[in-house]
Amino acid sequence: MKVLVVGNGGREHAIAWQLSKSPLVSKLYCASGNAGIWKIAERVDIAPTDVKKLAEFAQREGVDFTVVGPEAPLVKGIVDEFEARGLKIFGPTREASQLEGSKAFAKNFMEKYNVPTPHYSVFDDFDRALRYVKDVGAPIVIKADGLAAGKGAVVCYSIDHAVQTLESFMKKGALGGAGERVVVEEFLEGEEASYIVMVNGENYVPLPTSQDHKKLLDGDKGPNTGGMGAYSPTPVINEEVERRVREEVIERTLKGLKEEGIYFRGFLYAGLMITSEGPKVLEFNVRLGDPEAQPILMRIKNDFLKLLVDFYEGKEVQVKEDERWSLDVVLASRGYPEAYEKGKVIEGLEEAESLPDVVIFHAGTTLKDGKVVTNGGRVLNVCAYGNTLREAKDRAYEAVSKIHFEGMHYRKDIGDKAFKYLG
Repeated sequence: MKVLVVGNGGREHAIAWQLSKSPLVSKLYCASGNAGIWKIAERVDIAPTDVKKLAEFAQREGVDFTVVGPEAPLVKGIVDEFEARGLKIFGPTREASQLEGSKAFAKNFMEKYNVPTPHYSVFDDFDRALRYVKDVGAPIVIKADGLAAGKGAVVCYSIDHAVQTLESFMKKGALGGAGERVVVEEFLEGEEASYIVMVNGENYVPLPTSQDHKKLLDGDKGPNTGGMGAYSPTPVINEEVERRVREEVIERTLKGLKEEGIYFRGFLYAGLMITSEGPKVLEFNVRLGDPEAQPILMRIKNDFLKLLVDFYEGKEVQVKEDERWSLDVVLASRGYPEAYEKGKVIEGLEEAESLPDVVIFHAGTTLKDGKVVTNGGRVLNVCAYGNTLREAKDRAYEAVSKIHFEGMHYRKDIGDKAFKYLG
């Protein structure tokens, strides 16, 4: 089979890595990839959001199956474009992608179908939002309605911070059109976790559980990012929590989509807060998480292409999980998540990759004069397996110690949140 992966990041490298191992693959393409992906897939110089050109390419080359990594092409309607041409593609339609593309749509949907989520109000008028925030008080969460690459949610611990955030989003256009409308949400105490399932209509299959680390700095300090690391599985989602997530979140959501006449096929990601009252949905994503995909996909033992194609075609499938733990440390550029530097030469990759049970997924990298250089905010995902979480963590950080580029930044506490549950 000829297979196309759409996207440029660490998640897409992990997808391509898994697909490349399938004996069913005769040709693997990636649009447009990175320095790591280009080692295992043919580079296609078409932007992930140029959906018409991608569909034309897939048709011309006779691509049999396409897997979409990031949210932007999904929200733009890449699945609709491909399906209109009779091309097989794994991901939700533009209509179904509203669950991620509009925070207001998702919150209204959850309220309608009794999916547990924090209390909220939606505003497209700055003065009304300001009055509401001052009435409710802090701490409070302000979210841009549209796509903001993981940076559109801000926890405000003071009214001054909330006012600054509203001004930044709604008046100064810091996030472009994404911040013209905002969701203002109650602040919840608890532990965050990610629960991702493969969906085909009313059928769903859970993937291994994981926990992301969204804040830039150790101890969950600093601004929100796209994610600074993750591990799998997470003890935060125990059997009882998982039962409630499946019943109260996933199954109510799929029932609601059916009632709305929306067919969903693809990955559905519930970003959860596990509170004293039970799990509540902070956000829905309509694709694999990044960086959660990396440790999750490391633990899937199936032929990944066969798993996806069989599930796409409506066959019953079972995900076979590696019993080992996996952990991912993100190496980021100086300045991230704001303006960051590019073009810094990355050293030590080969030495790090040669360590046992270590896998490195590239994110923001490219090639320049035959050398791998930085080309994004999040640069590399340094991952490792372990028979225990501690072992996986130690191996990943040993590999991190071999790598260097100017301005390299990373968290040193990935996975630590799990230890209090593990004893």
